[in-house]
Amino acid sequence: MSSEPVVLLKNLSKKYPIYDRPAHKFLELLTLRRKAFHREFWALRDVDLEIRPGCTLGIIGQNGSGKSTLLQIVAGILPQTRGDVLVNGRVAALLELGAGFNPEFTGRENVFMNGAIMGFTKAQMQRRLDEILVFAEIGDFVDQPVKTYSSGMFMRLAFSVAIHTDPDILLVDEALAVGDVIFQHRCINRINRLRQEGKTILFVTHDLQAVTRFCDRAILLDFGRKLEDGKPESVSQRYQALIYERERRAAGKGERWTPVDQDLGLQIVNTIPYIHNRFGEGGAEILGIILLSADGEVLNEVKARQETLLVISAKAHRDLPNPIVGFTVRDRLGVEIASSNTSYDGLNLPPLHCGEIVTVGFRIQVPEIRPGSYSIAPAIANGNIWEHTIEDWIDNAFIVNLADTGLIYGMMRWPVSVSYNVKKG
Repeated sequence: MSSEPVVLLKNLSKKYPIYDRPAHKFLELLTLRRKAFHREFWALRDVDLEIRPGCTLGIIGQNGSGKSTLLQIVAGILPQTRGDVLVNGRVAALLELGAGFNPEFTGRENVFMNGAIMGFTKAQMQRRLDEILVFAEIGDFVDQPVKTYSSGMFMRLAFSVAIHTDPDILLVDEALAVGDVIFQHRCINRINRLRQEGKTILFVTHDLQAVTRFCDRAILLDFGRKLEDGKPESVSQRYQALIYERERRAAGKGERWTPVDQDLGLQIVNTIPYIHNRFGEGGAEILGIILLSADGEVLNEVKARQETLLVISAKAHRDLPNPIVGFTVRDRLGVEIASSNTSYDGLNLPPLHCGEIVTVGFRIQVPEIRPGSYSIAPAIANGNIWEHTIEDWIDNAFIVNLADTGLIYGMMRWPVSVSYNVKKG
C-alpha cells in the first residue's frame, strides 16, 4: 500500500462574511465592496492535516468548531479561503441529509446522477443497481420522487450509493444517526468491511464511544483550530475536559463547594447549568443543582462505585403542604435510566411555606452502568408518590459524564455473586 497521504491539508482556512441584515450585502455590492457591511467569521484557521491510506479518522468538537466545513472542503463542495488541499482518490460523501440528491428526481434517477458525478457510466451504475437497492430497502419507492421519502429512506439510499461506488475515501458527517438501529448496525458492518479493504474514512460525530471503538486516530477542532491530534482515547479525554471546564465556568461553579454549614445545614445552591425545557404549575421554583464528591469537589465526571452528593434547592411561591423533591437521570438518547425523590426514599419533607427554600441532598453511589454522557433533571412536586402536581421540572439541567472504568455488557452490570460446583460424572 502506498505511504503517500490521500488527504493533505496545509494552513487550511475558511472565512464566511456575516451580515446582520440581507440589505447590507446589497449595500456592500453598491459600493463595489469598498465599504464593508459584514463581520468576518473564520470557520477554520490554519489547519494542518495529513491522512494516510487506510486510516479511520474521527473528527470531534463542539457545534460550530469547523468539523462539517472541513469535510465539505475535502469533498470539493466548498472552496477554501486560503491554504492547500490535496485529495488523492475517489471520494464518496455522506454529509447533510440528502446532499447531492435532487428532490424532484426519483430514487433510481438519483442513483444514476450520483454515479455520473463520481465518473461512472450508466452501464457501470446499472450493474451496481440491484446491490444498491437491496441494501437500501426502499422497495417500490425507488421510482418515486425522493421528496416523498422519509428521512430514513433518504439516508439508506444515499449510504447505499456511497458504499457501492467503490470509494477510496468515505466522508461521514453524523449521517448514520438518521437510520433505525438495525440499519445503523448494517452500516457499521459495511464500513468495517471498507476499513478491512484499506479504504480511508473521515468520521464526524459527537459519539465519543464510537470514536474510541471505531477510529484509529482522532482530531479535536475548537473554534476552527486543531487542538489535538492523536489516539482516540486521549483526544476524547481532552475534548471532555474542555467541555467540563466550560460548563463549570458557565455555571459559575468553583473547584470546591462546602455542602453543609454547621449552623444552617445544607447550603442553598443557586446555579443551574442548563435550562432547555422547563415546565410545572409554578407553585415552586428550582433554584440550583450541583453534584459533589465526598470531599466537596464539584463534579462533571464520575466513576462507577464513586460516592457522590447531589444537592437540589427549590423555593416555594405558595404554600406546599406536601412538597417532594426529586430527580430523573437519562442517557444521551433521552432514555430514562433512574429516578428518585424524597417521598420514594422514605423522607417526608415538612410543609413548605411561601418564600421558604428547601435544600435536599441525595447521597448516591454511582452504579456500574455503560460509560457515556447522562443528564439529570431536578423537580419539585406537591402531593404524594402516587398523586401529585409538578410545580417545577427542568430537563437536562445538569450533564455528567460517566468514565469508562471497565467492561460493561449491555446497559449496566448487575451486582452478581458467582458460585460453582464440579462433580465427577
